[in-house]
Amino acid sequence: MRFLLSPLFSLLLFSWLNPTCSIPVSPDASDKAGVLPAQPLLINSGKQSPQLQGQQDVQIPSTPQTVKSVEGGAPAPLISDEQHYNASLMATTPFPKWLHDFTGLNEWPGSEPPYIPLEFIDLNKIQKFSPRTFGTCNIDRSSCSFDCFKCVSFDDVYSCPVFSQTFDDGPHPATIQLLNGLSHRTTFFTLGLNVVRYPEVYRLAQDKGHLMASHTWSHKFLPSLTNEQIIAQFEWSIWAMNATGHHLPKWYRPPYGGIDDRVRQIARMFGMQAVLWDHDSFDWEMETTPPKRNKAKINADVRRWKSEGKGGLLLEHDVYSSTVSSALSIAKILGPNQMTVAECVNSIDYIKEFDY
Repeated sequence: MRFLLSPLFSLLLFSWLNPTCSIPVSPDASDKAGVLPAQPLLINSGKQSPQLQGQQDVQIPSTPQTVKSVEGGAPAPLISDEQHYNASLMATTPFPKWLHDFTGLNEWPGSEPPYIPLEFIDLNKIQKFSPRTFGTCNIDRSSCSFDCFKCVSFDDVYSCPVFSQTFDDGPHPATIQLLNGLSHRTTFFTLGLNVVRYPEVYRLAQDKGHLMASHTWSHKFLPSLTNEQIIAQFEWSIWAMNATGHHLPKWYRPPYGGIDDRVRQIARMFGMQAVLWDHDSFDWEMETTPPKRNKAKINADVRRWKSEGKGGLLLEHDVYSSTVSSALSIAKILGPNQMTVAECVNSIDYIKEFDY
C-alpha cells in the first residue's frame, strides 16, 4: 500500500482554518459543515473503502473500445442542444470581489485558466512525471495510470455497493430535463466553465439534493499538463463551485480517466479525492456521425450489468438531449435505490459548506 500523507497536510488543514493562506472563499460565509474531517485525504474519515486495498488494476466491463474512448474520447461540449432551452436568460456567476482581490483578475478565464500560486502547495514536493499526450502510455506501471493500466490507488473510488449513475460535463440546459425526471440523488461532476456559465442549473441540482463534484475547469487531459496547469484546472474549478454553490468540493473525476500519481498528489493537496468508474455507458457515441450507439444498446448493457448483482458506478453525460433521455431510461431500469459517490463510501459530501 502506498500511503501518501503529504507533509503539506498540516499546512492544508491550517489553510482552511486561516483565511490568510487558504484557497480564497467569501469572507462573509459562515461554516455550515461543522468540524472539518480529521483526515480529509482519506475515505470514510480515515478508513479505507473495502474495495480499495492499495494499488490495484481493475477490469472495466464495457463494449469494445479503442484507447480514445476512455471517457468521451472528444473534448466535452461546453454548449450544445440549446434549442431545448433559452440559455440566454441565464445570468453567469458574477466574478466575486474576494477572487478579484486574490487573483488581480476581473473575469472568469477561458479554457486555459491562469495558474495562481497557493501558499499550501509546494511545487518542489510534487512527484516528477513528464507530461504525456492523450492516448500515449510511455510510462511505467508504477505511475498507477488509470487511463493506461486501469490502475486505482488506495483512495480512488471506482465502484459502489449499489449500482449507481454518475454524470459528467455539466451543468448544461439539457441537465434540467434530467433533474426533472430523476427520483433519486446522484452525483454530478461539473466543469468550472459550465458552472459559471449556467449557475442556475448548478444551483437547481444542488437544491434538489444532488452531490456536486468537480470535473476540472475545462476538461483537459490532466497528464498532458504541467504541474502549474493541473493546479489551475483544480483551483479554478473549486473557485467556480465556491462562488456558485458556496461549497468546496471533496470529489473530482479526471477527464478521460486521465490520472496518475502526479495528478493524485496535486489533488490531495486540495483535499480532493478521485472518483473513477467500473461501467461505461459510452452514451456520447450517440452523438457521433454516424451514431455508434443507441439507447437500446445502452439499455441492454445496463440490464446485463444489473443482473450480475455486483453494484458499480456508471459513467454517463448530461449535456445532450440524447444522453439525458438515455439516462432517464437507465434510471427506470436501475430504480431509485441508488447512491451518491459520498454515500458509496460512507464519507462527506463536501470539504466545507457555507451559508448563502
